[in-house]
Amino acid sequence: MTASAPPTYILHYFNVVGIIEPIRLLMLAAKADWTEVHPEWPQEKYSQPFGRMPVLIEKSTDGSPDFMLTESRTIERYLARKYGFIPTDLKHAARQEQLRDLQADVGILSNEVRLGAGDEAKERLNYLIGRLIEFHTEVLRENGDNGYFYGDKLSYIDMSLYGFFKLIFAHPPTSIPNYVADIKSRITPEIAKVIANVESHPLLREHIDSRPEFYPLFG
Repeated sequence: MTASAPPTYILHYFNVVGIIEPIRLLMLAAKADWTEVHPEWPQEKYSQPFGRMPVLIEKSTDGSPDFMLTESRTIERYLARKYGFIPTDLKHAARQEQLRDLQADVGILSNEVRLGAGDEAKERLNYLIGRLIEFHTEVLRENGDNGYFYGDKLSYIDMSLYGFFKLIFAHPPTSIPNYVADIKSRITPEIAKVIANVESHPLLREHIDSRPEFYPLFG
């Protein structure tokens, strides 16, 4: 029996860093065949499922309908599982997903503050960033402080953490003075090792270098 051809992907999003950096990194690390397109907005808004992006289209290789997904973290987890970037052990996988959801919560609150949320939201954002750094550092120490969250190679949570920092540094709340510099000053050596491993990965380096305004994140 002839093996089916590997799938190809089309990723719909805006031409910005945005929330899809982990998706880009996952597809690059997987050596997937993919292209990114930038629909005209808002002209093409309602040609997207639910009128929003990102959208991932997995092109059919056997004549069946193309597979389409929306919601950034759903897309991330689909790709992470498909290409082996999330542990098969349920507890380890759940822990990675827990950390990713924490990143997303902080990213959403950071954007709310950027759009004008008041002092209470700012205080909560400051608190949550501190807790995020603590939780991630604890897991890294448990794994031997080798710059990876799981085992000794790149996994989903390594790439998602990099994407999280890239997002909040690219779109900081201007109402908080020295927001980016303050976060950088709080980064632990354990997290800095993860960032260095992602930035130096041979399959990711070219993409990361293509946005020099954000590279290196902690340099």
